[in-house]
Amino acid sequence: MTTPIAPSYLPTTLGALRASSYEPKSVREEIRINLEARLAAGEPLTSAVLGYEDSVLPQLETALLAGHDIILLGERGQAKTRMIRSLVGLLDDWLPIVEGSEVRDDPFAPISAYAIELVAQKGDDTPISWVHRTLRFAEKLASPDTSMADLIGEVDPIKVAGGLFLDDPKALSYGLVPKSNRGIFAMNELPDLAERIQVGLLNVLEERDVQIRGHLVRLNLDVLVVATANPEDYTNRGRLITPLKDRFGSQIRTHYPYELTTEIEIIHMEAKLPTSPVPIKVPWFIEDVVARVSHVARKSHVISQSSGVSVRLSIANYETVVANALRRTLRTHDTSVVPRVSDLSAMVQSTQGKIEFDTMDDSDSDQVIAALVSLAVRQCFTEHVLLEEGPEIVEAFNTEALVHTGDDLPDRDYLAVLAAMPALDEAARRVAGPDATDGELASAAEFVLEGLYLTKRLAKDAAGPRALYRSRNR
Repeated sequence: MTTPIAPSYLPTTLGALRASSYEPKSVREEIRINLEARLAAGEPLTSAVLGYEDSVLPQLETALLAGHDIILLGERGQAKTRMIRSLVGLLDDWLPIVEGSEVRDDPFAPISAYAIELVAQKGDDTPISWVHRTLRFAEKLASPDTSMADLIGEVDPIKVAGGLFLDDPKALSYGLVPKSNRGIFAMNELPDLAERIQVGLLNVLEERDVQIRGHLVRLNLDVLVVATANPEDYTNRGRLITPLKDRFGSQIRTHYPYELTTEIEIIHMEAKLPTSPVPIKVPWFIEDVVARVSHVARKSHVISQSSGVSVRLSIANYETVVANALRRTLRTHDTSVVPRVSDLSAMVQSTQGKIEFDTMDDSDSDQVIAALVSLAVRQCFTEHVLLEEGPEIVEAFNTEALVHTGDDLPDRDYLAVLAAMPALDEAARRVAGPDATDGELASAAEFVLEGLYLTKRLAKDAAGPRALYRSRNR
């Protein structure tokens, strides 16, 4: 990422800044004014997240208009960090600071010993530099080994060795919070901070200052603090001290997407698909099943709901299913990459590390994941497919028909089956759509067969991604 260069027309001295039209504002005023303008224009707070338009974002807008420090509560993969990072877009493009200041001193009201002394010496000739809004955001992942020096600051032994006295304010090395002055400071997984470090944040959130040990220094900070936490850590385990909870003005609960369509939109926005020598076409029912697996997992009694089932699971599963279809296409030389139901078995590898089990050990994970996928396929089939040809297809199997499927078979094998079974061909074409390619027809045929099996109209002998569909009467 390149550092933005300030435009040449911006003032470079304190005197020129005074003579300009610039009016200093607190960071909360900046955010409120820019948010008001955005809302008045009918623009969203952020377009970086989906599914929060009627729930989380209105609460976040209210909190920002109120000037509150905010804590976002939610399980993993609920876009908490992404929302926080998007708040940078509510800051002004450029901010003037005393040049060389570690804490982004306001030239009109400096707070550090360095800036106070410089302004006193040079007056209107004090040099001014400009900071772009993208640089006014600091983020820290809380961990038990996070120290007070990391967040607040400490005496710098190098400065002391250079001749400064221990009690000289210039001997201080500031931490992330003072360096976030006139900006946004984000703390992820706040309850993971040691309690003694949490105490150090109390003044920042209430009195807006920091006190560094051994020094009678108080910095009147102007910083918006936004934190994230898992609800279990925040509310049940008592890992966050009560006075610190009380300092946050607003507490906002995030959630996973309520609708499958929203989850699919997020997949489209976030998934990074492999490069392919032929077109990649993902059928609607494969997208539905991939997103639905996460939804059924979020309701499963064998999955740990306190750990959550991240949207990243849907994204990783989608990428894996497409990659498995690409692997087949490179060997079969089909004309397009089209995932099938048999490719869904590859989701085991992308799912195992993203969910935690409540009632069994990991040795049963393959079976649990396979059951989740089957449930998702059955729900998709029963909700979206009105199979008029079902009895005819079943009857064809009753007259000795057998169909082999697998993630290693070329499209032409499926087309041969469709040619021999007109009822299945008609159903597959309706599911795939009027302009379906050979690969999409093959995928639709396998989806119909799997749907008939899961609704107990066909039998199936399966071995991993390969299957033999047959009559239930044999």
